[in-house]
Amino acid sequence: MSSITAKAFWTLAPRRGALRDETLSAPGPGEVLIRTRYSAISRGTEGLVFNGQVPLNERSRMRAPFQQGDFPGPVKYGYASVGIVEQGPLHLLDRAVFCLYPHQDRYVVPQSAVLALPGELPLERAVLAANMETTINGLWDAGPRVGDRISVIGAGVVGALIAYLCTQIPGTRVQLIDIAPQRETLARALGVPFYPPDQAEGDNDLVIHASGAPEGLRTGLALAGQEATLIEMSWFGQQEVCLPLGEAFHSRRLTLRSSQVGTVAPVRSPRWDHRRRLGLALDLLQDARLDALISGESTFEALPELMPRLLDGANGVLCHRVAYPQTDNAAQGN
Repeated sequence: MSSITAKAFWTLAPRRGALRDETLSAPGPGEVLIRTRYSAISRGTEGLVFNGQVPLNERSRMRAPFQQGDFPGPVKYGYASVGIVEQGPLHLLDRAVFCLYPHQDRYVVPQSAVLALPGELPLERAVLAANMETTINGLWDAGPRVGDRISVIGAGVVGALIAYLCTQIPGTRVQLIDIAPQRETLARALGVPFYPPDQAEGDNDLVIHASGAPEGLRTGLALAGQEATLIEMSWFGQQEVCLPLGEAFHSRRLTLRSSQVGTVAPVRSPRWDHRRRLGLALDLLQDARLDALISGESTFEALPELMPRLLDGANGVLCHRVAYPQTDNAAQGN
């Protein structure tokens, strides 16, 4: 087989996408052919890409591993793909794997770019791996400790995952904070205490902000205790953020620090690389409670029509899963 046909989702211009035909070369030595089963939409980052809001000076750093095209478009973007190896080495053949690949029904990548799913992890949940990897890196940057009082602001996918993992540290008092009262259902499913901002407790040892809204970051500063640390995990793109740094910010000696998944946290980088970190993310997804983070599913063919609505910040979407058409041979998994 000299060539393979595929379809991929492209952002053609701000808020306008389409499926495009692709022609792939057959996999060579050290490569694998993947037939996609599911992908997921990362609402924060993909929303900025789809809306044409990637800052000019960040366009090179914002490139996804297998991105094609350039911002603002046409561009093929995404990084949460789960599929079955159709061609490749015997130890991967017919295995379910995760890859940081855009929304595309078939693709060829180096075998080093895929990780086989742990045996008990359903393909449907594995699409959360990129979000879990972001969560891991954020917690490495934050350094939560036994007994900490921790506030997580923003009950989106990453915020909820952070709170979920923090509750497993002995002695911690964790509160997940969001302005949307319906997010209490998600928090309850994950076993995490939930509070609206006006009922949240202050004097926290650690605050992690993941709401994507400046108001959430301001709330985080107000909830931080003396000499506490606030980790900023939201990425605002071109949006400017105004903060009350002239109030008690200095007298309480607060630390405000960013976290970004593109770089392995410095405290782990001597021993960890991106592949090992992603493998840990897949291992940590083996909890059925995390299915609560999947708020909906649609077909790959519907993506051009649905994408503008899915990335509307007011629609309550968490992780939206995209399902791909399957042949009989591709219907088998791990």
